[in-house]
Amino acid sequence: MLSENTIRIIKSTVPVLEVHGTEITRRFYKMMFSNHPELLNVFNHANQKRGRQQQALANTVYAAAANIDRLGDILPAVKQIAHKHRSLGITADQYPIVGENLLAAIKDVLGDAATDEIIGAWAEAYGVIADVFIGIEAQMYEEAEKQEGGWAGFREFKVERKVKESDVIMSFYLVPMDGGPIASFVPGQYISVKLNIPGDPYTHLRQYSLSDAPGKPYYRISTKREIGYGDDPDGMVSGYMHDSVQEGDVLRLSAPAGDFVLDLEDTRPVVLISGGVGLTPTLSMLKTLVERQPERKAVFIHSARNGAVHALRDEVEALASSHPQIGAFWSYSQPTDEDRAEQAYQHEGLIDAKWLRTVLPDGEASYYFCGPVPFMQAINGALRELNVPEADIHYEFFGPKGSLEEPAEPVAETV
Repeated sequence: MLSENTIRIIKSTVPVLEVHGTEITRRFYKMMFSNHPELLNVFNHANQKRGRQQQALANTVYAAAANIDRLGDILPAVKQIAHKHRSLGITADQYPIVGENLLAAIKDVLGDAATDEIIGAWAEAYGVIADVFIGIEAQMYEEAEKQEGGWAGFREFKVERKVKESDVIMSFYLVPMDGGPIASFVPGQYISVKLNIPGDPYTHLRQYSLSDAPGKPYYRISTKREIGYGDDPDGMVSGYMHDSVQEGDVLRLSAPAGDFVLDLEDTRPVVLISGGVGLTPTLSMLKTLVERQPERKAVFIHSARNGAVHALRDEVEALASSHPQIGAFWSYSQPTDEDRAEQAYQHEGLIDAKWLRTVLPDGEASYYFCGPVPFMQAINGALRELNVPEADIHYEFFGPKGSLEEPAEPVAETV
């Protein structure tokens, strides 16, 4: 328990964190990687380069400070981060390293304003928050290992099949090298892939949503080739996956994790909305609905630039054609002449509330969406315009958590 004095001091720093939070977290990562370069084997270099990790951490620190007297309010966010940490293999002994460098960064950025009293209060608060993370993650590690087909750390899987799904998306079917059973998962969850790329001194970890239903003898991930192959870290990793990883190769995977999951206790209609490669978790959800809740109505809406980059379309249309309770709708922002000639889509342009209103089910429903951040901002805004209750809106960020409250930016591409 934190003392009243510590709580008072932490809350007094909230306005400062609102102004200097991102500067502090930028300094923190720079200091930590300088002092502990081995942690570059854990963190996503692309998110660092783009500033997404720094912003996400700044938001987390701000939320912790603002809610320091009621930490239970941020427990859902803590659990979401803990899922990612467990999937990446974050360990308890790394928390003191983070704390030491975070406190040093606060002192470095704020200078004399960061008094010994403030630093002491933050040290005490960090210890409490770190203990919450460590406890939750310890339980998650135990559950991942002890579940049927589960394991600790990273397990070797062979690429049984590699399938080109579109001009930019490739699927990998992965089976365990040891021939044993694999852990089930809840549709919407992801696995981490650990890669050693020739010529790069650091290990790369990437989290990919599972794109098929659970209960199969394999895991399937469907990955997008990112722009910037070479210098851009994301482009380097996705390019390596597409070009260099071949059938028969071995990848190291963590057990499934994640809290963006389909609620199978709910019987109301479900609406699944995706942009680009964001369809991977929603397709897993759709396939599971057909298997587990065949009477439940589902609407699957996908946005892509055009048909050339629209992956896994045939799988969705096969489900829709054989299950009358499923509706499938495509929105293309830049359709080709061939798309137009084939009438391959139902909506041209960006998804908005006006068009959504024409395809959504009547009455209450639960909504799940995933895609690029600007796309998600636009979908969130449209759902709010349609008066969908916040409790019925569920979403997943690929990578560090972003914000859906910012004004939606134009979504030129949703590959």
